[in-house]
Amino acid sequence: MTDIDERRLKVGVLGCGPIAQAAHFESATKARNAELYAVCDVAEDLLQRMAVAHGALKTFTDYERMLADPDLDAVIIATSDTFHVPAAMMALKAGKHVLCEKPIGISVEEVEELAEVVKRSGRLLQVGHMKRFDEGVQSAKAFVDSEMGAMLALKAWYCDNTHRYRVTDATQPLMVRSSAVKRPPSNPKSNLKSYYMLAHGSHLVDTARFLGGEIVEVDVRLRESFGAYCWFVDVSFASGALGHLDLTLRVRMDWHEGFQIYGENGSVLARTYNPWLYRSSDVDIFHEATATTTRVLGADGHFYRRQLEGLAASVLNGAPMAGADITDGVASVRAMVAIARSADSGRPVRLADVSGAL
Repeated sequence: MTDIDERRLKVGVLGCGPIAQAAHFESATKARNAELYAVCDVAEDLLQRMAVAHGALKTFTDYERMLADPDLDAVIIATSDTFHVPAAMMALKAGKHVLCEKPIGISVEEVEELAEVVKRSGRLLQVGHMKRFDEGVQSAKAFVDSEMGAMLALKAWYCDNTHRYRVTDATQPLMVRSSAVKRPPSNPKSNLKSYYMLAHGSHLVDTARFLGGEIVEVDVRLRESFGAYCWFVDVSFASGALGHLDLTLRVRMDWHEGFQIYGENGSVLARTYNPWLYRSSDVDIFHEATATTTRVLGADGHFYRRQLEGLAASVLNGAPMAGADITDGVASVRAMVAIARSADSGRPVRLADVSGAL
């Protein structure tokens, strides 16, 4: 266990569903510089069980009442995607900092409106792209920024598999359910193309942007067959580097995720694991000058806890934000909408030209 800082961020979690139970409650109780101050959910049975299990000091069935608590510093928004933007806006207007699950929203217009609210609020909003807190990925980012020189090309892949629940059921806590939970107006899984892009494509897009920089255009092919979906995305980066993204669900093999980067002074090859294994990526960095390969070992693989600690460090100590901010969140949504438009039209689409939702 890490040492506990004397000064800690008081956090309230909105939503007691699976992602909160699997990731955010534990993160808030294990963080060195944050604490689980409050939980909020309309399902009282679920709320009380989670509060007792994780030691929250306060419980709320009304989100506005939680936000009105003067001792609350920040909220973690762990709800369905549809509720992300309105919940984040309410928190910011109440003077609270925000860590919101990815994707930050589902339409270009709503996330741009949220960006304006963030700007006016003077508060921090961090998007839950927790892979930025994978120490292996961070080692690749440091190499790209400091030693690699010009980037020639980046390839990245995210392929969920048919057997993933055998892994997650073994590593996650047994999920507690309630019939009283608040659900979105329509079932997100009724449109699997949209659901897969929002749930999984958001990770792939953010990893590509984190390592490769701004994406300006995408050219997409999509194939649907035997219940599987495969997006091959040719990417144009603002730097001039070439990119290729592979989002495939559900592959008949092991979880298959990683990236490869070709640069002027070296290269990177990474294998990323199912996040619920809490194992940092294996990232091999080849240094052209010394003809040697290096890899981070013994890395801290609790990405969800580390992202909360990153937000707390920014709020409490003024540390630069290490996670994805609202600008990254908007760019991610724009990229996903552009991918959808290109797949439908069969033509390249510039991110600056897209509007609407997935």
